[in-house]
Amino acid sequence: MSSRRLLVFCLLLGVPIIGWLSWRELSSRRQPSELHVPRINKQPVVVASRTFDPAAPPADMPPLAAGENAECDSDFEANASVGGETRLSDATHGIVTVTQINVTLQLNITIWLPARVTQHVVEHEEGHREISESYYQTADKPAERIAATYMGKQVDIRGTDLSAESNKVLQQMATEITEEYNKQLNPEPAQLLYDTITDHSRNEVVVKDAVAHVLKNVSVESRQAATN
Repeated sequence: MSSRRLLVFCLLLGVPIIGWLSWRELSSRRQPSELHVPRINKQPVVVASRTFDPAAPPADMPPLAAGENAECDSDFEANASVGGETRLSDATHGIVTVTQINVTLQLNITIWLPARVTQHVVEHEEGHREISESYYQTADKPAERIAATYMGKQVDIRGTDLSAESNKVLQQMATEITEEYNKQLNPEPAQLLYDTITDHSRNEVVVKDAVAHVLKNVSVESRQAATN
């Protein structure tokens, strides 16, 4: 009955975070006008509904918390790639300049429902889905804002293999962009507030009203809860 949010750290889960390098000796640094703007590729939401036997749930189903009999599993994925150019000072020193950033966003939602589930529970889980999709609707904005802070960034590198050092720097930036996106795009407080209002579907609060209240008031009520 509660929604689970899995923010996927691409590097840890094996999705490639790519740093690539245009290896050149530049006589001068690129001017800001030559730098590309970040590219954000937001994929369509993928929604699936699966029925399970509570006595023998499938292995790929996230575990239910105590007292739950259904859930909405929302996976927010981000895959960042950073490209750059390196200006060599000498054989062991250089400066990497970020010239290109691509971020691909994805939201996969799976609603897990037990056999012979009531319509009220189905509607409750659909409310979790609506909240996730609402957050994803504007997810490209924080992704673009975060990526923009890295565009044109310059990092000094040193070592006997400057190509490897450059790629390491670019991959680290890609990881940082992904992690910051995951931190800023955080629907968990909204989902928790929704479950509080609806008592995990155990009361008769109208789902539409609960979702509207959450999306309008979550920032204020979450701060109040943290203060208390």
